[in-house]
Amino acid sequence: MSLQIDLIESSFAQICDRKSEFTDFFYSTLFADYPQVQPLFANTPMQDQGKKLFTSLVLVVNNLTQPQVLGDTLQAMGTRHVQYGTLPEYYPMVGSTLLKTLAFMLQDTWSTELAAAWSDAYAAITKIMLSAADPSSARLQDDEAAAGGTSVQ
Repeated sequence: MSLQIDLIESSFAQICDRKSEFTDFFYSTLFADYPQVQPLFANTPMQDQGKKLFTSLVLVVNNLTQPQVLGDTLQAMGTRHVQYGTLPEYYPMVGSTLLKTLAFMLQDTWSTELAAAWSDAYAAITKIMLSAADPSSARLQDDEAAAGGTSVQ
């Protein structure tokens, strides 16, 4: 599966000047929908965390055509997230929240095609991060894909 880089880049460009609104909506939605993740942020200044989230998104979007740079960065992030206490089951929660946030931010320009493009990108990101965090997680995703799941190869 190839990522729809143009769609991702053009949609992200529409929200780049609304960083605070994006991150505020993201975290309020994440904590409302998935309160079990909130303890991970108990000692985290949320304004700083929002900046880190948005900076990470910028890095990912800006490097979608540079898989080596992106892969190394995402693997390092996956390792750090294990140290923070992030569990593999949290990744789908974050992905769902990301899609909700993008839909909220993009309003009328949000479409099924755009949702699929971001969902595919997030699945690829997750696979790389989880492979660094726990190699058996990446194998599990590959097994699920072979059985008809939605993993990115």
